[in-house]
Formats: sequence, C-alpha cells, structure tokens
Amino acid sequence: MSVNISQRINELKEIILEHDYQYYILAEPKISDQEYDLLIKELEKLESDYPDLITKDSPTQRVGKDLTSDFKPVIHKVPMLSLANTYNEEELFDFDRRVHDGLKKDDIIEYVVEPKIDGASVSINYVNGLLKTAATRGDGVVGEEITINVKTIKSIPLRLINYKAYKYKLNDFEVRGEIFINIEDFKKLNEEREKEGAKLFANPRNSSAGTLKLHDPKIVAKRPLNIFLYFLISTEEEFNSQIENLGLLKKLGFNVNPEHRLCKNIYEVIEACHILEKKRETLKYEIDGAVIKVNSIHQQKQLGSIAKSPRWAVAFKFKAKQATSKLKRVTWQVGRTGTLTPVAELNPVILSGSTISRATLHNYDEIKRKDIHYEDTVILEKGGDVIPKIVAIVLDKRVINSIPVEPPEFCPVCKSKLYKLDDEVAFYCENVECPAQIKGRLQHFVSRGAMDIEGLGESLINLLVEKNFLHTFSDIYELKDRRSELIAIERLGERSIDNLLNSIEESKKQPFHKLLYAIGIRYVGSGAAKKLAEYFLSIDKIIEATENEISSINEIGPRISQSVKSFFNQKENLEIISKLKDYGLNFQSGIKIIKTNFFINKTFVLTGTLKNFSREEAGDRIIQLGGKILSSISKKANYLIAGENAGSKLDRAISLGVDILDENKFTNLLKEASNNND
Repeated sequence: MSVNISQRINELKEIILEHDYQYYILAEPKISDQEYDLLIKELEKLESDYPDLITKDSPTQRVGKDLTSDFKPVIHKVPMLSLANTYNEEELFDFDRRVHDGLKKDDIIEYVVEPKIDGASVSINYVNGLLKTAATRGDGVVGEEITINVKTIKSIPLRLINYKAYKYKLNDFEVRGEIFINIEDFKKLNEEREKEGAKLFANPRNSSAGTLKLHDPKIVAKRPLNIFLYFLISTEEEFNSQIENLGLLKKLGFNVNPEHRLCKNIYEVIEACHILEKKRETLKYEIDGAVIKVNSIHQQKQLGSIAKSPRWAVAFKFKAKQATSKLKRVTWQVGRTGTLTPVAELNPVILSGSTISRATLHNYDEIKRKDIHYEDTVILEKGGDVIPKIVAIVLDKRVINSIPVEPPEFCPVCKSKLYKLDDEVAFYCENVECPAQIKGRLQHFVSRGAMDIEGLGESLINLLVEKNFLHTFSDIYELKDRRSELIAIERLGERSIDNLLNSIEESKKQPFHKLLYAIGIRYVGSGAAKKLAEYFLSIDKIIEATENEISSINEIGPRISQSVKSFFNQKENLEIISKLKDYGLNFQSGIKIIKTNFFINKTFVLTGTLKNFSREEAGDRIIQLGGKILSSISKKANYLIAGENAGSKLDRAISLGVDILDENKFTNLLKEASNNND
C-alpha cells in the first residue's frame, strides 16, 4: 500500500473537518456544496479501496449501517439536573439574594445569561479527542445511549480540533447541549411529510426528541438536526468559569450560541433577559426563555444543588405567545383513575410553530370561572410553551344566545352515572371496568417512566383491549401465549411482535420503585414511589404498613397514605400484585448488606438549612446506611438533625427529649459509617 494513499486519506479528513467547522459552526462556508461533495466522494472511494484505513472519526462514518435494536441505559457521571423557573424580575432578585446568602459577603458574583433553547438535552463524552458516547437526559440520573444517532449530526464534531493545545486536561470530558431544529428547516420538513402523506410533526422540539430515538440512523441523518453546546465538565480537571468554558468549547469545534452575555450583577442580568426576549421573534430557532448561571465554577460548587435543581442556575421563562381561535365543541376524556378532563376542540391555529386544534380546559370549575360558551372566540397560549390552554375569552365577539358549556351526566365512554366529591373539582366515572380507564391504566403502566415497554403504544393497547387480549397489567405478561394470534393481526408482523415480547420480558428487570409507580396508585407519582420503595424495601411491607407509618415518611402526607391503604385494601388489586409476582416482576428493592453503623435502624428528622447537603441528599445518605427519615417530630424519632434557622421542630424535639445533632456531628457520623461500610 502506498504511503501516499494513507497521507491523502488523512489530508482529506482534515480538510473536510475544517470545512464542516466553517459551514456548521461559523456559518462561513469557504467552498461550494459541489466542491464539498467531491471531497467526500474522493474519501469514500479511497476508503472503499483501502478499508483497513477507515477510522471512527472519518466523516464517512457519521451514518451507521446497522439498525439500533435498543437504547442501552447510561448512568450520568454527574446528574443532568433540571432548572427551577422564574417568571418575573422579583423572582430573579430572589435568586440573586439566595446566591449571595450562600457565598461569602465579600465575594464578587458574576452571571452568564444564555438563551434557553427549546430542544432535547444530550450529553456527549469525548475520549482522546474522539466522540465516544452520547446519551439522552432521561430522568437526570440515567439516560439512554444514542451515540449512533448523534454522530449523524454534522454540527457535532467526531474529532476535536487541536484539543491538546490548551492548558486544561481534555483527555476525557463531557459536553452537554440542546439538540434542535431551526424553524424554517422544521417547516420544510413538515412540507415534505405532507407531500408524502405522512403525519405532520407537532413542533420542532418533539420532532428533535423523537428523531433521536429512531432505530435507523439513515433516517436520522436526513432530519435537519442541529445543536448548541453550553456545558463542559470533567472529573480530571478544574475549570474556572462558565464564560471561559463557552469560549473553550467554541475553540474545540463545538457550536456555541453567540447570544450569551457576561453580566456583572443582577441588574445587567435582567437587562440581558429583556434584550433576549425582544430578539426572540428574529432568531432562527425556538427559545422559551433565558438561563442564568453563576459564572464562577468554584462558586457553583460552593452553592451546590437541591433535590433536582442547582442553586447556582435558574431559568427565566418568557411570556407565552398567544393566538385566538373559535371553540367548536368540548369533549370529555376519561383518565386511568376515572377523572374526566374537558378538552376544547378548536378551529386550527398556528401558535409557537405548532398547529393547535385542541386545548385543555382542566376541569369544570375552570370552565365556570372563565364563563366559557360554545362558539366563543378564545385566547390561547402554551403553558410553559408546551401545553396549549385557554387563558380568556373575547367577550365582545360572543355569539348572541350562545350556550354555556355544561358537564355531562353520564360517562362518555361507558355511560355510567358520574359523581363528584364535595371537596374536589373533578367529576368521576366510578366504573373501574370502563374501557377508557382500562386503556389509561395500561398506557401508564407501559410508559417510559414506569415499566418502559417499547412497542406497546397507545394505538396497540387500544386494539388489544378491544380484542379482549388486555384487561389488567398481568395480561401483558400473558401475551407471549398469544404470539400466533398477535402475528395474525393485520399490520403486526412477526418481527415486531417478537420485539414487543422481548421488551415485555425485559421490563421484568425494572426496579421496584418504577413498578410501584407503574401500578398507578392515586397521588403516588414517581418521586413518592421512590421514597416508599426506599423506606419499606418491599411491596409486602407497604401492604402491611399503617396509614400513620406511611404518612410519617418525609414528604409523604396523609392524602398519599390514605390512597396507598385504599389501593391495597381492594381484593382485585392484591390479586393483580400476586399474578405479577408469579410472572417474576421485582417487588422489592435491592437490599444492600449494611454493616453495623450509627444510622442503622434509627429514625431521623431533618430541619433547618444544611450547608453541605440539601435535605433530600441528607435523607438519601441516611437511608443508604440503613436509617429512616420521618417528616415530623414525635417520640418515635431517635434524632433531630438541626441546620441553620431550625424552627419549631427543634423546640419540640427539646421538649420531647429527642437527641439533637448539628451538621458537623452529622457529617462526622456519615464519614465514620461510610468508612465502616467500605
């Protein structure tokens, strides 16, 4: 093999890399599309002739040939936290005050303001200058690997530009950003789909997120995905500031949003937010707000995080865009718990890049409060720029003798008589055999945050319920015995059914807290399910627990405890649990062997502000070491952990003779217990 061939391949890769940077990052192309295509074709020809010289960072390797059968879970080295939202200047001043309270009085605090891109979050790992893996945000702790799809996005470098030239160690680091589709590209994409007779995408954000989960990278490569990177982290390096990191990202070849701004104080932050909001309509991509971050990385670490959000960053949400439409009719949807939700059916209207023809009306009290009539002209906006809702009616356009919207007397699905509790706003269908409730419960059970059964979507659930194949959760695990019947259904091929059955089998590995959430106990969301699972460790102990014991858990109140007891007092629910156990589903947490330590089998209450932990973090550490957390002080508590500004709980603990631990003592006990368990 000629050395010249190898040199020419490397030369072509360098030239193409540079032109990708000029085109996709700087938006300053130096050559025509035709000249660029000739370079790619030359490289493809040489690599075809000399396949041993193909490398992973070659531009020809962006689009993989193999289909992705599944998206493997990826545990983020550093959690991808969500941001708390602010909506006005007063809330920004409150954020600034909290930042100052969390740092030294003489600290100089700067902020960086960046556009909040309305896209899909992604985390990408680079090792030795090459793209290694990419993952979705997921639940913030565990995402899904989408490397093969992310590599198709040309604004994401497969290889970094001269990464060894900088003072930082960049052998292994992570970047985070938002994948999005430009507004005009989205319109063209929908125009093409309309010509093909395909279903139109609702908005750029949903189409971006959906594209990243496609199994065929060739289809992904045809979608006009783009990215802005905004975060740089490394376990082997200490960075100085966010503004410096943004500059470094750009030098490394990443696409960084040019609209970011360094601010010396909160007044400059507010000014920057207003400037960005005014520019919103002129930008080529959708933004729904601004992100404000403390500039100093050292100060970020000092401030730390609370349960799901960093203390050093916040989102400023822009005012929602509005549009008007006419209310044609109201339909009533029946949820998995029997709750009826009114939905407005509207004349289609464009709002924030989406075609809106339906909007939630929440409940009948909301309809009465807004005095909504049929044929009213209504003002629409997107709640949080996502869910369309009616905010008001245009009274001067009301039709004479218009009819006010009234609730139905009977369930629109099963025709059962509806009821309404005096202390609640919702109307209910109390027939648990109502097909809408059955479908809703099954859809919740298989959803991504619950049992995550891929392939068993809404339309297939509806079909299988109508065919009487599915009635309860346990029926899902009996579908394997109906394989031949499923394959015989029109449009369901052998391969898709086998993939579905494999996904059902794989769901048995879901952790206990996700299964507890999946079975759909009223008021038990994913967070409450996790707390219940961590406290009781098994379904049997939850079933045996009293209401008082359940409600004593931190952040689990009487409404949840009553609902849990009510659920497990029903014979049919216990029968379903028993069947699911027989099918091998996981009804207990992985019990870690904990060596004897100070915390094991003791109960703790947390109060006040801790400097080094959020209350949730402190509680998690205690639970990991075999202790339990209570929400209120009583004689059952062994210890009260008191931070700064401890209030009435401290007084009550003293009066009851409960032992008090300050943060220093608590931290030392944690260290000692952790060392014992290593």
